[in-house]
Amino acid sequence: MQNAAPERAAHAAALLGAVRARSPLVQCITNTVVQNVTANVLLALGASAAMVDVPTEAGPFARAADALLVNTGTPHAEQRLASVEAARAAADAGTPWVLDPVAVGSLPVRTALAHDLLTLRPSVLRGNASEVLALLGTSVGGRGVDSTADTEDARSAALAGAGRTVGAVAVSGAVDLVAGPTAPGMTDDAAGPGTLVRVANGTALLTRVTGGGCALGAVIAAFAAVSDGDPVAAAVAGTTVYTVAAELAAQDAAGPGTFQPLFLDRLAALTPEDVVRLARITVEETAA
Repeated sequence: MQNAAPERAAHAAALLGAVRARSPLVQCITNTVVQNVTANVLLALGASAAMVDVPTEAGPFARAADALLVNTGTPHAEQRLASVEAARAAADAGTPWVLDPVAVGSLPVRTALAHDLLTLRPSVLRGNASEVLALLGTSVGGRGVDSTADTEDARSAALAGAGRTVGAVAVSGAVDLVAGPTAPGMTDDAAGPGTLVRVANGTALLTRVTGGGCALGAVIAAFAAVSDGDPVAAAVAGTTVYTVAAELAAQDAAGPGTFQPLFLDRLAALTPEDVVRLARITVEETAA
């Protein structure tokens, strides 16, 4: 598609403005290791976070929230129940939601949970290549939370799932990949060519701090709240804003210890003009 990349960057910039204007409330059912990081990232972005992960509360809150994140990083029994309850409520209420299947594949409890959640059709599936392959393809997963595959290895699985099993698939890596159907809302019966958007911003320092990937799932959920039902736009915008801010923070960081607070500062200060100027996006239309 000609000139699609500048259009994607401009749309990401506009959605950043929408997040700042609306301050969407994101319900986060996420792992205990990253709760504080995730909340701080959402606040720096301009959104709000609520860690409502208790059964009987999770479902009603998902109906009232602007978006939902379900992350399988520490799937204790109560949180598993709350995750399914919230995802069902979100699906019923039309609340956009993001599934982050942390460390699925070789670990049986979270893998079964992620497959159950996938039947509830998340707006966006976000993970590293090994996680996406384990859930949508034939891989057994990576090395714990670390991927042993490249984003391009998950290309076919992401295209196959996008618009069918989930609205969009966001694969994190050195170059992030977002897959979606060409037409928003495409159904199984109308499956056709897919859209692949690659975002080349970012820094390896995101892999050297806790929550570098998990917080991205929450950011994508915040963008899903303001994207008018377009999960591809939400995934591209969230990924772009997040990685541009990280890239800027890395320029002044001495290492992972200084990177994390600098990243929050850069995320808070990022402007739509920064996004348009610095985003490195490419777009490919291809047969699914």
